[in-house]
Amino acid sequence: MAVPSGGFPWITLIVLLPLVGVAGILAAKEEMAKWVTFGVSSLVFLVSLPLWAMFDDATPAMQFVEKHHWIASPSINYAVGVDGISLPLVLMTTFLTPLCVLVSWTAVETRVKEFMISLLVMETATVGVFVALDFVLFYVFWETMLIPMYLLIGVWGGPNRVYAAMKFFLYTLAGSVLLLVAIIVLYVYAGERSFDVLTLSHAVYSPSLQAWVFWAFFVAFAVKVPMFPFHTWLPDAHVEAPTAGSVVLASVLLKLGTYGFLRFSLPMLPDATQRFTTVVMVLSVVAIIYGAYMAFAQADLKRLIAYSSVSHMGFVTLGIFALNAQGIEGAILQMVNHGITTGALFLCVGMIYERTHSREIVDNSGLAKPMPIYATFLVIFGLSSVGLPGMNGFVGEFFVLVGTFTWSKVAATLAALGVILAAVYILWMLQRVVYGVPAQHVASKLYDLNWREIGTLVPLVVLVFWIGLYPKPFMDVMHASVEKLIHQDVKVMLVEAEPSSFPPTPVTPDVIASAAEAETR
Repeated sequence: MAVPSGGFPWITLIVLLPLVGVAGILAAKEEMAKWVTFGVSSLVFLVSLPLWAMFDDATPAMQFVEKHHWIASPSINYAVGVDGISLPLVLMTTFLTPLCVLVSWTAVETRVKEFMISLLVMETATVGVFVALDFVLFYVFWETMLIPMYLLIGVWGGPNRVYAAMKFFLYTLAGSVLLLVAIIVLYVYAGERSFDVLTLSHAVYSPSLQAWVFWAFFVAFAVKVPMFPFHTWLPDAHVEAPTAGSVVLASVLLKLGTYGFLRFSLPMLPDATQRFTTVVMVLSVVAIIYGAYMAFAQADLKRLIAYSSVSHMGFVTLGIFALNAQGIEGAILQMVNHGITTGALFLCVGMIYERTHSREIVDNSGLAKPMPIYATFLVIFGLSSVGLPGMNGFVGEFFVLVGTFTWSKVAATLAALGVILAAVYILWMLQRVVYGVPAQHVASKLYDLNWREIGTLVPLVVLVFWIGLYPKPFMDVMHASVEKLIHQDVKVMLVEAEPSSFPPTPVTPDVIASAAEAETR
């Protein structure tokens, strides 16, 4: 079921406006590329705000839906829409893109037009992933996203940028191949030969088919999260990426994997999801503790934050596979919180790197006296990452732990250990960076934030305290959609004569009807 958009194509406008900006950049002079990009990305954010204002949080149905025939055979459509799960992620993407432009204002000095084009194409691709309601359209956006991210790392990255870019590309491409196979399998065995996401979500699949597809989905999405042990590309990508690339990577790109679990794995494969929940929960707990432990051992600020992302995203997958309202709502909120807080920390690292040209903690110590405004922002975002009550990080982690406790007291206890470890590595980092005496070789380069940099960070501080002190508007938006995800229409699991090999017997409409009739009796 979907609620039509009422005629005005809000979502299409949001998806295509960045591409209009690309055309504007190509026609503009080099020195105007930044202004065009900032103006267009800010306009995209303003256009996305009516989605929030007009969104009906009382219904779990897709809203602002647009559907147009694209390819006749096989039936592939341009179909887009948002619900309470995807809307916060769309807004987070459009909100962060202008900030990425601002932080790159002086940091990017070569091939500026190409850099700004990559940012805008990245925005179109990521928003497209969150709004796509046709599997082929989803896959097109999913793959398109790889190209600008590869360029951001490989062209404007650090000394080992080519290695990091290739590693990122190969890892994610390998997962994408399995995702494509899973999509084709669902198309063939759904009975209706459709790529429509909503149709496939209500189809019934045999347990054996669900198991095969679940693991194909799992690898594709786990690489993107990234979950342990698929995480090894992330630290290298973060360290070598430019600041804007790290923000997009941490705040938006990692959410594509967890969004895939919510949009596809849980509703389409409920039997396999319950069957393999324990495996995913174990990997999530391992990621929480392992990521925190590795972050504690880092001397490079970017690498420290990268490993903290592995730990924090472990909370997200933990909440999703708790399979209850508290856990899933906490996971979605934590996706947003991680995007805000970790994105802000990467912005802070980029700002100090412009001054000292070093990411080593030892070269960036004692900043409280020469850079008090910067130190204040860094402490706020650090405490948010720890999960201090009153800040956004606390709310998401609290709901995740409550949901996990319902599923397993042991898992919740071990996950809570990750909160303690986060306090250890973040507070130790803050102690070394904020306090002490600046290193002599960089002391003359330390000057406080300018108005552009302050303007980049202030909106993030507002969100940190808004969500931390009054999360109700954000929770209300997602509640109906999460309830539908958990208590969706009963899917009949076909258990008789389950095949022992792949592929299993196709689930035809006649089989679905007879199974449903048997279930009713």
